Amino acid sequence: MAASSKVTVVLKAVKNITAQFCPFESNVGSTRMFLSVMSSHKVRATNLNCEVISTVKHDRSEPVVEITYLDGDKLMLKGAKLNCSEMLSAFQSMCAAKELQAKLAAAKK
Repeated sequence: MAASSKVTVVLKAVKNITAQFCPFESNVGSTRMFLSVMSSHKVRATNLNCEVISTVKHDRSEPVVEITYLDGDKLMLKGAKLNCSEMLSAFQSMCAAKELQAKLAAAKK
């Protein structure tokens, strides 16, 4: 979980996080680590209304994390091709963009 200490994760703009993976595949490590970071008490406390759902399948499917934001936008992360740091970086970039949009919308009112 070294990646989680480098990044501050805030779920303020997130509606839900859904992770799907087959635990018997060799490429699920980053997805499981990302799910672990998102499920921690410290991160969950940033948005108590955010659902973190994990679906364990036994169908040799590719590990996928789908993040749905409050405005309806979605971010799909394919864990087989990304490591946990890359997943967290993409997630944080999208969250930062959403927070900036919210600030700009509030300033216009």
